Amino acid sequence: MKAQNTAVAEAHVEKKESVFWEYAKSIFVALALALAIRVFVIQPFEIPSGSMEETLQIGDRILVNKFFYGTQIPFSDGRILKIRDPARGDVVVFEFPGDRTKDFIKRVVGLPGDQIEIIGKKVYVNGKIEDNPHAVHKTGEVIPGVQGPRDNLGVIKVPADAYFVMGDNRDSSYDSRFWGYVRHEDIKGLAFLKYWSWDSEKWRVRWERLGRPVD
Repeated sequence: MKAQNTAVAEAHVEKKESVFWEYAKSIFVALALALAIRVFVIQPFEIPSGSMEETLQIGDRILVNKFFYGTQIPFSDGRILKIRDPARGDVVVFEFPGDRTKDFIKRVVGLPGDQIEIIGKKVYVNGKIEDNPHAVHKTGEVIPGVQGPRDNLGVIKVPADAYFVMGDNRDSSYDSRFWGYVRHEDIKGLAFLKYWSWDSEKWRVRWERLGRPVD
């Protein structure tokens, strides 16, 4: 009888261990899938500044499609499974060239080879006024070019495999006017959906913004 009880106890322990390992494997697979999705497919980002107002507001949380421009191969600049290159008007998340530990979000204004010029706040792309209904100016002050490039910038040509980006809040955006271009390999993905929005000043959820696309 004692031997029988011992065998039953051992079987019970083995069953508990088996259940434990099944749970452990399930959790591991779930974590691995979540990590893979975050690294290669979709990643959430939070908007920390007002440089993209009114398109994106402080406290918006967005989803970024990381495979649209091609999935980046780890530890290299190569990409695979690309659908297309960034297009003029896309809202993109990228590594800030001045500090690659930081992510910035801006709108693509100039493509490789484009000529960009800014005259009195008006942006010209290849000699034509930029077509961007989302751009806003919140101050009427025009800064001369000798004082800074915010409102006046001489003709420049976007290098190959690089992009000229600007925030939609043109008077309050630190962008390509000040620090130059974004390399293609530094672009992480295309912003496409607002899934959460919190107004910290009014302490409320901006329900009207939830589930809306990033235009």
